[in-house]
Amino acid sequence: MSRTDKRKEGSELVILGESTSFNGFLKFKETLRIQGKFKGTIEATGALIVDKGAVVEADHISVTSLTVYGTVIGAVWAADKIDMMSGAEVRGDLTAARLRIADGVIFEGQCSMTRAEKEVEIFSRPTEEIKTELQWTNGS
Repeated sequence: MSRTDKRKEGSELVILGESTSFNGFLKFKETLRIQGKFKGTIEATGALIVDKGAVVEADHISVTSLTVYGTVIGAVWAADKIDMMSGAEVRGDLTAARLRIADGVIFEGQCSMTRAEKEVEIFSRPTEEIKTELQWTNGS
């Protein structure tokens, strides 16, 4: 059903293989690759990869990032990014800070872009400049 591979130091990749069919609720912290079929809800702080030939039907998907080569049906919220690769089919509303749609993608739905958090470099800038910027950002 599943296999775990070591990716980077301290990072794992869990795979739900081609012959896997899973109905229910998935929650994970690292990276999950789906090669089979999934139906249900996904709430994760990790990345989700939907391989070519895989079908994911979800009432809600919440992940850090989503990469789609196969089919995803349902609403998706990604904290960082959504990548739809050539040949992918996505049907549902998407919310993400970054979105990439390759040529040859079938997409039906609406996109909402979230504001990516601005990085603040504190070591090379004067303290007063940073304080002023933070006060302006917070509406003070």
